[in-house]
Amino acid sequence: MSDGDPNWYKVGYCICWVITFLGCWIYCIATYGFLLGVGLGWLPSAIAATIISIFWPLIALGIILLVLYLAKH
Repeated sequence: MSDGDPNWYKVGYCICWVITFLGCWIYCIATYGFLLGVGLGWLPSAIAATIISIFWPLIALGIILLVLYLAKH
């Protein structure tokens, strides 16, 4: 692994993408029913997962700060 190798970013991106995609897809199925949710829900889920996963370090930082805040109070 060379300096500046963004493998850690790719791993986090992939993990966040899968979690976000599945969450959005389940939401589409629950909201629009099985036929439309499964048949067409994957497209907006993939778009949302791609956009949200770009910012996964900020999401991870927010979760860490939330946990620390809740642990103190």
